[in-house]
Amino acid sequence: MKKGVKQLVEEANSEIETVSIEEALALHGQENVTFVDIRDIRELERDGQVPGAVHAPRGMLEFWVDPDSPYHRDLFANGNRFVFYCASAWRSALATKAVQEMGLPNVCHMEGGFGAWKKSGGAIEERKPRES
Repeated sequence: MKKGVKQLVEEANSEIETVSIEEALALHGQENVTFVDIRDIRELERDGQVPGAVHAPRGMLEFWVDPDSPYHRDLFANGNRFVFYCASAWRSALATKAVQEMGLPNVCHMEGGFGAWKKSGGAIEERKPRES
């Protein structure tokens, strides 16, 4: 293997903005700031999420961000600042780097991810399972 996950995450972190949990807590609830949870839906249903966060599954993120994609979501063209997070800030580092390379401006990720958010006492909202 030429590059492992650890190296990919380290490279991503050297090229993107990472906000501390304290900064993330201060940004939460501000107008024009959108928290984006890229974890799997099962993680959200099991552990909850940052209140008001938008769920953008990692597997669809680039498709949702690209305005030329048939899956584009207008949310990503609204000019907001985006704070990405996952469980421990590995997937969110890679995701932030990917969308930054695509040209999405004003994007960062949260240091330590949702685990650090919870540990710091950040508010959590329950995510109910979808009904079949």
